[in-house]
Amino acid sequence: MNNLMRYKTLYFILSLLIILPGLYYLVTSGVKLGIDFTGGALLEYQFEKSINSDELKKEISNRGIEVGQVTSSSENTYIIRTKPMEQEKIGKLKSDLSEKFGKIEERRIEFVGPVIGSELRQKAVIGIVLASIVIVLYIAYSFRKIPRPQSSWRFGVAAVLALVHDILVVAGAFAILGHFAGVEVDTLFVTALLTIIGFSVHDTIVVFDRIRENLTKHIGRKFVDVANLSIVQTIGRSLNTSLTVVFVLLALLLFGGESLRWFVVALLVGIVSGTYSSIFNATAMLVWWEERLGH
Repeated sequence: MNNLMRYKTLYFILSLLIILPGLYYLVTSGVKLGIDFTGGALLEYQFEKSINSDELKKEISNRGIEVGQVTSSSENTYIIRTKPMEQEKIGKLKSDLSEKFGKIEERRIEFVGPVIGSELRQKAVIGIVLASIVIVLYIAYSFRKIPRPQSSWRFGVAAVLALVHDILVVAGAFAILGHFAGVEVDTLFVTALLTIIGFSVHDTIVVFDRIRENLTKHIGRKFVDVANLSIVQTIGRSLNTSLTVVFVLLALLLFGGESLRWFVVALLVGIVSGTYSSIFNATAMLVWWEERLGH
């Protein structure tokens, strides 16, 4: 365990094997966008008796309405996401469903226009890009006094490359889920990505900060040895922190309800990926960079 960085090539290969399938579906199919991005209607109905969500979705589709997801939000209550519909058509749908399933109470109706959806999509991308740039600048500034010949900019760029890894893993996973299971992404997915970025950076900085401390304490020692020492010193803390978060997320996944399911799944995938990339990919990238470009 004292020489983890000797396997850095294996870490890169493993990450590549994990990312490639998702990247394929990202390029060929993309993620399945929900109504927050494409525009549409969100209807929440409470029925007088329990019904099957698949049967409800089939009934709506049979009426010529393009329906995205039908999810249960509470007892006998369902959230229906559809493509854009006129108010008249929504009233007709409610009437038809009442005839089929009995009395219906209308809990919520929301409309998201395609222009707003496009704007949300653009802002989501801009938000992630800006967050990455600020992270590079912040780490480069915070690590500016790191002993030479190491560069603080390398630490910033390595941290962001680890973030890109995590984003690709999560986005690829949801591209696969969208292709095979019809899972859509919405603004909660963007929230999950930003949360993952924050968690992953926090974990990465813990390792990097220990590397900075050890570089000062062990001047003249090889960078790879300092990196190995720093990982050994921080790996227990990183794993314990991540496991506590994973346990909470598993509880949410089991008992949090349908509306939170895919948000929690995104966080779970991202937290596990972020822990791995912070400990191995980010530090391995620094070691690789030092071996190629260091003095």
